[in-house]
Amino acid sequence: MQFCHDNPQCKAGIDIDGAPYGSVVQDGLKQPFMFILSDHSHDLPDSASGQIHANFQSIYDRLPNGRLFITIRRANHFSFSDQMLLKSHYVISLLRLFGFGRLEGRRGLAITADYVYTFFDVYLKDAPAASLDKLSQLYPEVQFALQ
Repeated sequence: MQFCHDNPQCKAGIDIDGAPYGSVVQDGLKQPFMFILSDHSHDLPDSASGQIHANFQSIYDRLPNGRLFITIRRANHFSFSDQMLLKSHYVISLLRLFGFGRLEGRRGLAITADYVYTFFDVYLKDAPAASLDKLSQLYPEVQFALQ
């Protein structure tokens, strides 16, 4: 986010399960931007997570057309990388026992890849915006937030 804030060459950006930091929180962005977050619905509320959510809201509220904020139900932070595919089955079972990693690894990667690819196609290659709407039919795990 901060890169897009600081660099006018950035035409669109995506944050994948990262917390916002820097002057972008106060200043906002001018470019289309998408947030993809893991499922934090079962997290215990605390002041740090509340501040992170407030920072997301602050940035999102000031975004121009071309903003999207999605949460992938049952995903955790590792769902956005190949870590869920590479970890041993024992580790995966242990994570699931504690409520993490309930989304199948390949499914998490497919959702992330399709949304990233399509978002950039829409905002960098002038693909129809309806392309993003079609993804919600393929991926019922995706929840739209901050509308």
